[in-house]
Amino acid sequence: MGGAFGGGKPDTSAAEAQLAAQRAETERMRKEAQDEKRDMQEQMAAKRRATSRGGKRMLLSDTRLNPELGLEDEQNKLGG
Repeated sequence: MGGAFGGGKPDTSAAEAQLAAQRAETERMRKEAQDEKRDMQEQMAAKRRATSRGGKRMLLSDTRLNPELGLEDEQNKLGG
């Protein structure tokens, strides 16, 4: 009588393969998101370290070719 109602089990191999592919893609995306989050946290930590410690480089202007030399104009010197 089992044959009259459809018989055996249906073939689910395609659905199982698709489910496995979805799980693999989800795992890949989760790892990628974790890596991106870690990189962002490292960048933020580096910015915090740079602003808290500062240093000589923070006081120098990026607009001059050689900021260590200072201003070259005679009228801009103090006392001159």
